[in-house]
Amino acid sequence: MERSRRSLQGRNLHFVGIGGCGMSGLAMMLRQRGCAVTGSDQSDSEMITRLDECGIDVRVGPAMQSLPEATDIVIASAAIKPDHPEILAAQSKGIEWITYAEALGLTQEGMTAVSIAGTHGKSTTTAMTSWVGMRCGLDPSVIVGATCDQLGGGTRTGSPRIPVGPRANEPGVLVCEACEFNRSFHQHRPTIGLINNIEEDHLDYYSSLEEIIESFSDFAKLLPSQREGGKLLIAEDGAHRRQIVAGLNCEVATFGFSPEADFQVVFDSHACRVGVLWHGHWIAAWNNRMPGGHNALNAAAAGIINNWLGADWDDIAVALSEFKGLDRRSQFLGSRMISSVRVQVFDDYAHHPTECEKTLRALRAAHNPKRLICIFQPHQHSRTRFLLEQFATSFSSADEVIVPHIYFVRDSEAEKTRVSAQDLVDRLIERNTPARHIGSFEAITAHLESHAQDGDLIVTMGAGPVHRIAEDFLSRSGKADHGSGQVA
Repeated sequence: MERSRRSLQGRNLHFVGIGGCGMSGLAMMLRQRGCAVTGSDQSDSEMITRLDECGIDVRVGPAMQSLPEATDIVIASAAIKPDHPEILAAQSKGIEWITYAEALGLTQEGMTAVSIAGTHGKSTTTAMTSWVGMRCGLDPSVIVGATCDQLGGGTRTGSPRIPVGPRANEPGVLVCEACEFNRSFHQHRPTIGLINNIEEDHLDYYSSLEEIIESFSDFAKLLPSQREGGKLLIAEDGAHRRQIVAGLNCEVATFGFSPEADFQVVFDSHACRVGVLWHGHWIAAWNNRMPGGHNALNAAAAGIINNWLGADWDDIAVALSEFKGLDRRSQFLGSRMISSVRVQVFDDYAHHPTECEKTLRALRAAHNPKRLICIFQPHQHSRTRFLLEQFATSFSSADEVIVPHIYFVRDSEAEKTRVSAQDLVDRLIERNTPARHIGSFEAITAHLESHAQDGDLIVTMGAGPVHRIAEDFLSRSGKADHGSGQVA
């Protein structure tokens, strides 16, 4: 059906699959802006409780066969199929339905919209950008696909106008992630865009890296012209810059470690000290709490964008030095004693080869453990199969890699038969990375109990529920010294 390009303001909205980070964040934001909002989800969660506290009525359980009486637009998450009963109910009544990405694009219209894109680092950079904007008085609205305590969760509704600085009284700032899967970021209406990096991923949807680059190029073309305030910040290296920026009418600036970048980033990994130069002139420096060169780049991008929005670099540097991190991104969960053995436990969302490699290197550099043990749960059989050789080279910083069963999501049953966790283990061993396949979470926890040594750093890694291993391991001792939930 033809999709709406009308405002959502004042409408009666029903969200199908409302429990996800993006959907719930958008629902709460639109509720606070005066929309009547209801929703449904198959599973109960803490997020459903938060929605209820915001005055949003959510039906939990099997799909409804009918919709709330006043509904005039249905918004469906990316996981919802067109044959979902609530979508069919909307169609039978002539009620319009749109995707989450389309609804987000409609919400961006009339705002100073900042869309954060890239194969990696979207959630971290979105959270950093939002935190800096808050601390610098820009009062941004935010939708981020992870929980960040400093943002009050994963969403906030800010001012309808920029309250301070040289852009005061311009439309309010909305910062959100721009996901390339299913080309959903083509629905965005950005004023400022960031492209952090571009690599092979989502190859169950895209046929090649070239098609992915083309999709990012189409995203960049959504930016308004330089005369209309459109700006693109793009990585000097790793983002196929020349192909992306060709023919763009918006202002373009580059950032990265290269001296050729417009904004050169300098990083001292031992002190986690980050500096930024603009065309060779120092403009800011701060200490990052999140380790690793990749987070130095994320932080620099967040700083540059906020400076474009009117924040002063001195204030930006202070705010970046205060950013503590977000859930499941190099997150310190705690430490525990087993007899006289002390073990530190971390968790990370990394599920792409580059993310895994950079996270492990950063943890080793920041904490210098005697042994670094990684429990990596591959996410999707198709991703594991397409990127198997890249994964095999990504764990050299680990002293041992334990691989449970692959997390099955979105793929077909046929895809499930084409690759296994043992295939990854075999590739790792071939490259002299000690690895083993232990299928169940319970068996992995038992292995850690019996094999942990003093000075070990254990990190659970993956986009699935692998963090439960870390939580179970820590909970087995009354002597566990639990972390603050932030980066250590």
